[in-house]
Formats: sequence, C-alpha cells, structure tokens
Amino acid sequence: MRILVAGASGFLGTRLTDLLRTEGHEVVRLVRRPSRTADEVQWDPGTGQLDPASLAEVAAVINLAGANISERRWSGGFKDVLRSSRVDTTATLARTIAGLPAPQRPRVLLNGSAIGWYGDTGDRPVEEDAPAGDGFMADLCRVWEAATAPAEQAGVRVVRLRSGLPLDRADGFLKPQLLPYRLGIAGKFGNGRQWIPWISMADWLAAVSFLLTRDDIAGPVNIVGPTPVTNAEFTRTLGRTLHRPTVMPVPGIALRILLGEMSTEALRSLRVLPGVLDRAGFRFAHPDLDSALRAALHTG
Repeated sequence: MRILVAGASGFLGTRLTDLLRTEGHEVVRLVRRPSRTADEVQWDPGTGQLDPASLAEVAAVINLAGANISERRWSGGFKDVLRSSRVDTTATLARTIAGLPAPQRPRVLLNGSAIGWYGDTGDRPVEEDAPAGDGFMADLCRVWEAATAPAEQAGVRVVRLRSGLPLDRADGFLKPQLLPYRLGIAGKFGNGRQWIPWISMADWLAAVSFLLTRDDIAGPVNIVGPTPVTNAEFTRTLGRTLHRPTVMPVPGIALRILLGEMSTEALRSLRVLPGVLDRAGFRFAHPDLDSALRAALHTG
C-alpha cells in the first residue's frame, strides 16, 4: 500500500514506519517543516492546512501525532498542547479525507487514541464497549476520537487505536524505570493494586499491521496485552527480569509532589482487555508480562 503517516518521527511512529517499509509498503510522512525528500509532505495542522493532493493514491492513513504526555508537568498551557497536538491533527486529516471525491478517499484511517478513555476502572475488566471515564485523559480521548467523525461519515473505515503501554527499553513507559531498578531503589507505586495495561512492542506493531487490512474491523480497538497485571506484580516481574530487588515503594504523596496532576493518571487502575483483537483471532507473540519484558530487554 501507499500509506500516509502523521507522527512518524515519534516513539511509536518511527518503529511502525520501519515495519511498514519492511513489509513492502510505501510510506509518506507528514512533517511540519518544509519537505526535504520525496517521501515527505508538509502540513500545518494548527491552521488546518493539508494539500488534498497529498492523499492521491493513498490507500491508508495512520495518525499517531501527539505531544508526549510525560514530557513535563501538566500546567494549563501544557494540557492545551496535549489536546491541540491530538485533536487538531485528527480534525485536519478527517476533514481533508472527507473533502475528497469518494473514489480518491483512503480506504482506512487508523487514528491514535489511548486506554485513558476508560478513566479508573478499579478491578473491573473493560473492553471496547465500556463508556468513557472521568478525568483529563478520558476527556482528551473523547474529543480526540470525536474528531475522526468527518472521515467516518464519508464512509471511510476508521479504527481508533486505544493503545496501552508498549514496552521498549529505549523509550516510553519502561525506559525511565530502568535506572532506579538497576540501582535497587525501585518499588511499587502507591498501594500497587492498580492494573497496568501493558503490551509488547512487537505485539503493538503487529496489531496495527493486522488492523490495516482487516476490512471487517472499525471503531475502537484496545491495543493491549491479553493479561494485564497489577502494579505490584509488574514491579516484581521487572525486578526478577533484571535480577534486582524491588523493596522501595513510591508513596502516592511522593508521586503527587513529583508529577503534580499527572500523578492522578499514574495511580489510576486500568484493567483493559483486547476484546476486538481476541475475537478477530489476533495472536500475541508475548501473551504474558514475563515474555514481553524479556523481549523488551533482550534477555534470554
């Protein structure tokens, strides 16, 4: 396929772009600066500018654009950045797709979202039919997903990728934890009872590739592993994988001092299951946390 990718330079986008090219697809990247190569197209989602001609002969659009939620503390200004970097990009793509003549529209839009949609689920397992929860991330996911509506109304298959926490030692959820663990000063967050919706990086990439061609799947899809674990179990498993002790828990109050409002999300429990992927017959290479961590850390 010829695939247009927004957010191609990010944590997930770089890895996905490499995979798609390995699979034989032609990838065109959306960039905010002037394009430098034939595989780049400039756009300005802040003002809604995207040349419809850039979608010529494009079979699929994948939108992973969005500022890193853990880049800094959540001031009012940074929350605006988190929102606009997701909603503006999605709205620009969806409107441009909808404005094309029907024969020229891409067949599918895979658009980023997050398991933050569900808020705090406690010990209750949830699948894609669960309603949005409460809190900043849930509100953000609600407007983020709603911005895909023009493309959906135009008859394009839209898949909303409610991603969990891909495990990769070079970035994302796992990277900042590795040094404290290796120094032996790590432990569970708060009471450790909150559920963590992890997924191996290989399975996250495979799931997105799987959804590209499954014309029978649309709407929200939880991109998470099949066996979520509590924070306490995650801590024990990572410590065991690294052969390090995990006896220094991080109290909730310490997280609130360190992270501010973002600590609320860090302490939320998200027992999210991959209902759509399971029913579609997707096979996880790493169905348990132990194998996923070994893959992420390249251990035996």
